[in-house]
Amino acid sequence: LPDSLCSQIYCHGELLHQVQMAKLYQDDKQFVDMPLSSAPDQVLQHFRTLASAHNHSVPRPQLQAFLQEHFQAAGQELQPWVPEDWKDSPRFLEKIADSKLRPWAGQLHQLWKKLGKKVRPEVLSQPERFLIYSQHPFIVPGGFREFYYWDSYWVMEGLLLSEMAGTVRGMLQNFLDLVQTYGHVPNGARVYYLQRSQPPLLTLMMARYVAHTNDTAFLRDNIGTLALELDFWAEKRNVSVSLGGKSYVLNRYHVPYGGPGDERRREGWGLGPGGLPLAAREALWAELKAGAESGWDFSSRWLIGSPDPSSLSSIRTSKLVPVDLNAFLCQAEGLMSSFHASLGNEAEATKYRNLRARRLAALEAVLWDQEKGAWFDYDLEHGKKNHEFYPTNLAPLWAGCFSDPTMADQALKYLEDSQILTYQHGVPTSLRKTGQQWDYPNAWAPLQDLVIRGLARSPSPRTQEVAFQLAQNWIQTNFRVYSQTSAMYEKYDISSGGQPGGGGEYEVQEGFGWTNGVVLMLLDHYGDRLSSAAQTAFLEPLCLAAALLLSLLLR
Repeated sequence: LPDSLCSQIYCHGELLHQVQMAKLYQDDKQFVDMPLSSAPDQVLQHFRTLASAHNHSVPRPQLQAFLQEHFQAAGQELQPWVPEDWKDSPRFLEKIADSKLRPWAGQLHQLWKKLGKKVRPEVLSQPERFLIYSQHPFIVPGGFREFYYWDSYWVMEGLLLSEMAGTVRGMLQNFLDLVQTYGHVPNGARVYYLQRSQPPLLTLMMARYVAHTNDTAFLRDNIGTLALELDFWAEKRNVSVSLGGKSYVLNRYHVPYGGPGDERRREGWGLGPGGLPLAAREALWAELKAGAESGWDFSSRWLIGSPDPSSLSSIRTSKLVPVDLNAFLCQAEGLMSSFHASLGNEAEATKYRNLRARRLAALEAVLWDQEKGAWFDYDLEHGKKNHEFYPTNLAPLWAGCFSDPTMADQALKYLEDSQILTYQHGVPTSLRKTGQQWDYPNAWAPLQDLVIRGLARSPSPRTQEVAFQLAQNWIQTNFRVYSQTSAMYEKYDISSGGQPGGGGEYEVQEGFGWTNGVVLMLLDHYGDRLSSAAQTAFLEPLCLAAALLLSLLLR
């Protein structure tokens, strides 16, 4: 896609600036998702004429009329699509014992048909006007108008339980095509997302697909593309940490480009007299993009150590080495080693085995805290760990990137010490209430999965029991809200019994792909035990403690 399109209409330039500063739409993303009605050069020329006539400050009515003439409504590029491999009664439903949870799971299975989309053919014939073309249909998260990278992993987990491997293969191929074209998987399928990626889960997606289908031919054909994506992170997002006389190479979220992108365009323009200086604005926008690349857009996690930890103007994402990113890459390196071994390429298997070993050593040297029993983001500027609570502090357990089996039990003690088990409706995203969507009181499905499956890796019955209790809490929250609203949400407010979440820059989205996927995974794994009852002992902190004590005594 030509850089001029992104730079002059959807990513930079006077047109973008005037539209966003006029606050014509509640969501900044609305304008940049509106396809052009005519050629970009014509649109830009007409806007320059209009801007000159109004001394480069176009009044709102004239600006609205211009957009109506030259742009179409957002979302026109996609059309509904019912997956051909959808079936009525996937086998996993039979494993769910509860008489209310089983039909609920069936309704979530039905949602894949509502979330299915495909790109209209004219997008391919006129690529300069639309979103990034995808050859294969896909599942969108919910109310968004494109697919997103890391969301799709949990969507695929749900689709595989729904026995929809063909849909998963198509989505995988779309991502592989993006890597071949751009060298990485963009944040989402829009031109303004090309500068950044999202948490790298493509190798894990492939692993889950191959485990389900045994389609080793697809793996063999595409393993070089998986390597290309890992090379992007190794070459473009690496950072060296010196500690104890040794140097460790880890990775961070880092987008070395200024410009407002699609998020927070107004941030920086209006701060202080005349706004921020240009260099400060560019640095701010780069950090905001890095925050978006993390998937956590936005959170106090990226403001720790800032001069003003309450303002996004102080965001410093690239100054932190994140636990989850490095756990995901460690996992990917291990999977790549296994892939190559299964394909008979021992040299490449050894290469990735060594990469994983080096990263595992770095994770434990730089991010692991033996005293607290968890991993923590490392602050590069201040040379210390960030000891705030985030579910990602347990991500290495989920990724299988830890050397000592007792680390899961140490992590359980960390959760107890942090009072996390007293939250009855889900694991909070942080313990800071900032109004940002990746903070308290919001809880997100993928973060529940990180903690639950991480703890479930422990050989200890007590730790496994806590994993189940947390799964029960999350299922209760999702089921209760669904019973009240007939909808699944991208995030939940766990402060008062569980409600749709809030905060951030846009209204909470219904749908919702990764929430559905995590619920289906938990129902599949714990279906013989989970309960739909409105009140269960598992939701009471004292009863939870008693259950844990009983589990310990029974060991």
